[in-house]
Amino acid sequence: MQSRFASRRFPRSGVVIASSLALAALAGCGGSSSSSSSSTTSAASPASSAAPTASGVKVSSATVSGLGTVLVDSKGHTLYIFEPDKKTKVTCVGSCAVVWPPVKLSAAGTTPQAGGEVKTALLSSATDPEGGSVVTYAGWPLYTYAGDSSAGTASGQGLNTNGGLWYVISPAGQVITKAP
Repeated sequence: MQSRFASRRFPRSGVVIASSLALAALAGCGGSSSSSSSSTTSAASPASSAAPTASGVKVSSATVSGLGTVLVDSKGHTLYIFEPDKKTKVTCVGSCAVVWPPVKLSAAGTTPQAGGEVKTALLSSATDPEGGSVVTYAGWPLYTYAGDSSAGTASGQGLNTNGGLWYVISPAGQVITKAP
């Protein structure tokens, strides 16, 4: 006896496309890969977890075990810099920005706000190639990491993904390269 599904035909192209999309999604969510490929594909970036204030986004500081005092967003999630940015421009775009969402300003004309030990003079913004502006600190564009599931963690510290290394940054504007 045939099952009720045996008589249905599924187009092979749909299965191939769905399989390809699933593999692409998994490839973008890798852990500590040493891949040196960098994505420059344009895609909509998710909004940063840094909460907007009346004037923009608030960047604060917190102590992360093994790393000391680092920059965090308003929810206490660790903020990172991407070494290939070289303190000059936003280079993590497309699939990179899905795993490492940039801290974006909420609207044109807004400015980032400092909290904790963060120095207002070191806060600024840079143009995001995908639109809008990304918050910078001491010239470095700031990002969160999708792998940090809670405040006070820094799972992205020292990862070599998306074409470069990811590090936390101190309120003094110093990139911290040590392992946690």
